[in-house]
Amino acid sequence: MVDPDLVATKLSELSERVERVRSHRAPDAAALAADRDALDIVSFNLMLAVQTCADVASHVASDEGWPVARTLAEGFARLEEHGVLAAPTAAALKRAVGLRNVVAHGYARVDPELVHRASHEGLEDLSSFAREVSAWVRRRGDAEEE
Repeated sequence: MVDPDLVATKLSELSERVERVRSHRAPDAAALAADRDALDIVSFNLMLAVQTCADVASHVASDEGWPVARTLAEGFARLEEHGVLAAPTAAALKRAVGLRNVVAHGYARVDPELVHRASHEGLEDLSSFAREVSAWVRRRGDAEEE
């Protein structure tokens, strides 16, 4: 059974990461590229936000006894398969894994354009993830109380 307190703690962490991104994002990619500290803060917090979502996905799947995901993206697919996430949210988070991997593993220099786009367009996807997981956890709790 999913631990609602653990999920709530992780979603609170996600909210904090999203706010850090909001407070340091730049109006355009050039401004973000010019401010290396802001680029680092935004990139790092986006990476941690996606990782937090992946941690939640892993926790939910494990506690529900669903097949183990072999990749982070597969973890989001698993949540979609079981009705935790809507298809658009799962797809967005699967794409976000790419940015997370670039930042986490230093595959290449972080692209300010990609980070800027994620900091403006991707935050709603992270918020959707939090809303959908929260709603699913509430529904599970309500069903178990009946």
